[in-house]
Amino acid sequence: MKEKRVCLACNKELNTGRSDKRFCDLHCKSSYHYRKSLDEAPRFYNKVDNQLRLNRRILKRFNKAGKATVRANVLLQQGFNPRFFTHYWKNQKGDVYLFIYEFGFLKVREHSAEKYVLIQWQDYMDETL
Repeated sequence: MKEKRVCLACNKELNTGRSDKRFCDLHCKSSYHYRKSLDEAPRFYNKVDNQLRLNRRILKRFNKAGKATVRANVLLQQGFNPRFFTHYWKNQKGDVYLFIYEFGFLKVREHSAEKYVLIQWQDYMDETL
C-alpha cells in the first residue's frame, strides 16, 4: 500500500508531482520555512548584521554634512553599539576612526562629556589601506 503524502505546511494531500515532493506550492514552502525560522534562536550572523545596519542608519542620520560631533549618550540611546564596526582608519595624528561601511566615528572627551566625532569616508583614505 502506498503511503499518503501530505504538504508539510498545510497538510493537504499531495497527489501529483515528484515522489519526494514535500509542499503543494511555493507559498506553502515559504511559509513553512518562515515559521520554522521563528522557532530557531537568532543566529550570530543575524545579530551582528542587524546591529551594523542599525549603527549605519544612526550615523547617517546624525552626520548629514560629512562631519559632526554628537554626545555619546544621544547615539547610545538610539541603540548605537560602538563595538560593532566594519573597518578602521588611522589618521596622521594617530587617531583611529572606526567605520560602519562609509560612516566613521571617533570617541573623544570634550569638556568632561563623552562625544563622538562623526565623519564620512573620503577618497584620500583609500591610500592608507
